[in-house]
Amino acid sequence: MSTNNFAIATGHPIATEAAETMLRASGNAIDAGVAAGLALGVVHPELVSVAGVAPIILRDGKTGRITSYDGVGVWPKAANVEWFHKNFGDSVPEGILRTVVPAAPAAWIRALSEFGTMRFGDVAAPAIKAARDGFPVFELLSEFVKSRHREYQRFESTAEIFLPNGKPPVVGETFVQTDLANSLQIMVDAERNAKGDRKAGLAAARAAFYEGEIAQRITAFHAENGGLLTMEDMASYEVREETTFPVKFRDSEIYCCGAWCQGISMAETLTMLEKAGKERILTPDGDIDRHFLLEVLKRVFADREAFVTDPDYMKVDPASLLDASFVAQRLATISETRSDPMPAPGDMEHINAPYRNNAGETPEYARGSADTSHVSVIDGDGNMFSATPSDPSSDTQVIPGTGLSVSSRGSQSRAIPGHLNALAPGKRPRLTPNPILGLKDGKPWLAMGTPGGDIQIQAMAQVLIHMMDRGKGLKEAILEPRVSSYAYPGSFAPHIAYPNKVLYEQDLPDAAIAELQARGHDMEAWPQQTWKAGGICVAMSDENGNLNAFADPRRAGTATVNA
Repeated sequence: MSTNNFAIATGHPIATEAAETMLRASGNAIDAGVAAGLALGVVHPELVSVAGVAPIILRDGKTGRITSYDGVGVWPKAANVEWFHKNFGDSVPEGILRTVVPAAPAAWIRALSEFGTMRFGDVAAPAIKAARDGFPVFELLSEFVKSRHREYQRFESTAEIFLPNGKPPVVGETFVQTDLANSLQIMVDAERNAKGDRKAGLAAARAAFYEGEIAQRITAFHAENGGLLTMEDMASYEVREETTFPVKFRDSEIYCCGAWCQGISMAETLTMLEKAGKERILTPDGDIDRHFLLEVLKRVFADREAFVTDPDYMKVDPASLLDASFVAQRLATISETRSDPMPAPGDMEHINAPYRNNAGETPEYARGSADTSHVSVIDGDGNMFSATPSDPSSDTQVIPGTGLSVSSRGSQSRAIPGHLNALAPGKRPRLTPNPILGLKDGKPWLAMGTPGGDIQIQAMAQVLIHMMDRGKGLKEAILEPRVSSYAYPGSFAPHIAYPNKVLYEQDLPDAAIAELQARGHDMEAWPQQTWKAGGICVAMSDENGNLNAFADPRRAGTATVNA
């Protein structure tokens, strides 16, 4: 086996091709994953920003070490929650005021420097080509921009890119981003002109973004337009290497990210399902007991709201959410016959986090959480890479001359003084993206992730159950119809909760729908195979090293395998 053997699944064909190009040029899974991640920021500009977030979890094939990088920026030093609350109420407003330090470039370069083999110029080449030459507009890009036409037309610099001639891009047209290509080229040129080895060149590329011309343009625009980001915020940013949480799930060990994202909630979900056992999660006829699953998920999200934030600000140890007695307590509150409209958090000291009811805004389940994409790569040397880059362009302003929609992830913070997830200088918003890795008997098995905001945990859990408890193959498990709860305060502003609300893909069997309704769930149909139910990307390796990959057809993803 070697890096010439690989499995790749990403959110767009150009990103998949970028990853494959690196592997065929003798790069490894980390080189490939970074190339795909950068490409996703170009070809999915409605969902992913080159200057957005990029949480990463990876495995080094040489040592077996698994680690993660948070890939999320912090609030600027000038951020003041009392000022936000006085001027905007409970939620962080759209526009540049929700900008946090862009983290993705630092995350990609950190992973490349420590575990990759290639230079930034190598891995950025496909992204630069796609930005400079353009790529064909695809359905999801066109649909997303069209559905958010009002948001895109607010800012001239954003409209110039996403509403050419005042209209959303049409499927098949060529979408060009010259300024974005130039921004990436500035980083490549800095690397090329640097003296020293590969790592010195990568450091120079990073400095070009965080200390040079790009940072100067971003911060000058903020200074001129009432933003908060400064050169000091940019230059002082460091991506953090974070501890992962390995949890047993059936015959595998799933590695989840930490409490700086909802990775700890993914770990809590799997821990509850493992404790309950296969016999509890399946019905007598072998289908998923979706009532039980939904009740587990609602409790996980109640605990997320009460306990989970940037770990530097948490009131409890994140690992306490995985404690056996705590998990047993949570399972004991689930009724087999009735839905709990919106469960209380588990019994440990916590802040009672307020939430908003529907105040007339378009429901989150109606709009769908489209932002985010994913890349999963496994190579034949046992390197594994899973990353979920994100940040949309519709809720913020493109920095003129750069093509960059700088991270608007501040939308996941609260403008409520004293709230667990209140914004604060240097504090990280709690991310929704949470890529995972899985091992079996200590060997590579699975790299997985999905877009979808609060749907991510729910979609991944269902795919894992279909595979591990129902014996479904990878493709079949991903194609199964999904259900999703909205009975919790949403992660994104305005953080609305919908007690008892369940969305389901309309190919869910009638009997399953009727059973959930009988137990009190407020059921509402999505279209069959909708993008709103996620876009799972999986790369896999079995016990014999045979590779497989599949990308969810609900979105624009593709997969490829070279065995």
